Amino acid sequence: MVSDKVNPKTIELIESLKDKDKIRVLFVCLGNICRSPAAEGVLRRIVDEAGDGDRWTIDSAGIGRWHVGDLPDKRMRIHARDRGLELTHRCRQVRPYDFDNFDLIIGMDSQNIEDLRELAPSPEAEARIIPMGAFLPASSNYYFIPDPYYEGSEGFELVLDLLEEACRDLYATLTPAR
Repeated sequence: MVSDKVNPKTIELIESLKDKDKIRVLFVCLGNICRSPAAEGVLRRIVDEAGDGDRWTIDSAGIGRWHVGDLPDKRMRIHARDRGLELTHRCRQVRPYDFDNFDLIIGMDSQNIEDLRELAPSPEAEARIIPMGAFLPASSNYYFIPDPYYEGSEGFELVLDLLEEACRDLYATLTPAR
């Protein structure tokens, strides 16, 4: 369930999405080479395994444009592949129209959230921004998804573990009881 650190308008938005025929989610990190493409891959697998893939549009983007057109970081692809995920996304930068094309724009850390708020063209667009940490259980002791770029294997494994938990909660939160 969504963290109590999320503002009431965001909770209202999330509740309104449960009954939509199509849910559009954009994951965002700094360069779109580690955390956000991994989140995209994890959530895509979760919705596909649930037979709910047609209901979801899932994408990822970066605040910066350093890696536009590249595949995700090789280390993230290797660790993801060990978990049965193939990350084939081509990195891209957040675009102004993403705020119109997605119901939720999920930032991996507080700097991503701050950058997204600066990019948001309106208060309505800003209301779609939510931290990925909102979907982490309090027991995880994390309130954001740390950047593994300068870390070793443990950093990539931790990020994938956190994303598995958060994406499962995101999916459960946005899926009406059946």
